[in-house]
Amino acid sequence: MNTNEKALELFEKNEYEAAIKLFHEAVEESRNIQSLNNLAWIYFYEEENDEKALELIKEVINMNPASYFPYNLLGEIYIGQEKWNLASSALMKSLSIQPSNEAYHNLAVVKYKLGDVKEASDLFLRVAGDSDVVMYAHVKCLIDLGLKTEARKKLNAFNVEADDYVGDIEVADLYVELECFTEATYWFEKGYNDYAKMPDWISRFIYALYKTNNIQRIHEVIDNVIHQKDKEIKETYEEECDEDWTEKDKEEYLERLFAEKSNYENMAERILTGYIPEIDFEPITTGACYLFGCKRHNHPEYKE
Repeated sequence: MNTNEKALELFEKNEYEAAIKLFHEAVEESRNIQSLNNLAWIYFYEEENDEKALELIKEVINMNPASYFPYNLLGEIYIGQEKWNLASSALMKSLSIQPSNEAYHNLAVVKYKLGDVKEASDLFLRVAGDSDVVMYAHVKCLIDLGLKTEARKKLNAFNVEADDYVGDIEVADLYVELECFTEATYWFEKGYNDYAKMPDWISRFIYALYKTNNIQRIHEVIDNVIHQKDKEIKETYEEECDEDWTEKDKEEYLERLFAEKSNYENMAERILTGYIPEIDFEPITTGACYLFGCKRHNHPEYKE
């Protein structure tokens, strides 16, 4: 069993410190594509140290690897750094070597960030599942492109029983974007008791209710969320502090709670006087195991 295999075996057993020591040892034995790539992946995914991961993976790229793994990892690092053009180049290179769902998905996010919504829409559709967050992103792109009939048709077909169903509030949000406010209020009501109450989506719910002239329900929702916020504030005041929950932590959390309460108190008036709350849409990236030799994912060790 070589050093890489030993490191991966320990990593699978959650013996992290011993594993990372061996990943480093593998690099010391030979600074090759496999050892550098695997250590870069560890730094990015486990240590959340994108600068060190980038330094290592650039060294890999300079060796002109024949695998798409390093390019996918490079693309994800650049996405995290919001270097969209560099991320696009890395992911395009990955796809030229071997297509992968991760590269298509992340390239879709990059294209959206670069303003190429049509390309993003097509890429999202390529890897979208049944009513999942990727299909949600595809429909949002269709709406942005003005293809509202197609978007509505696809949104109407969303399946709440799907394994990766995106969620009722997310569906409601897209109906608001389509200006289908009756459908939007239905989905907001459907998810109302299952979601944490947050000002961003509550404001969209209030807006949909206003557009359907349901003023009574607006007041009911506002009263309910303010009551919940008062309860949270009271419980936070009463919570005892310790080394993991300091007085400063409590103070900052209370500031956030009071800000949210104030938002709710002014929300109805703002919307009734013309404010239109925007959708909080941020396309989600994905990732995967790019470890050479990983037995769990049946990855062979790198071969020149």
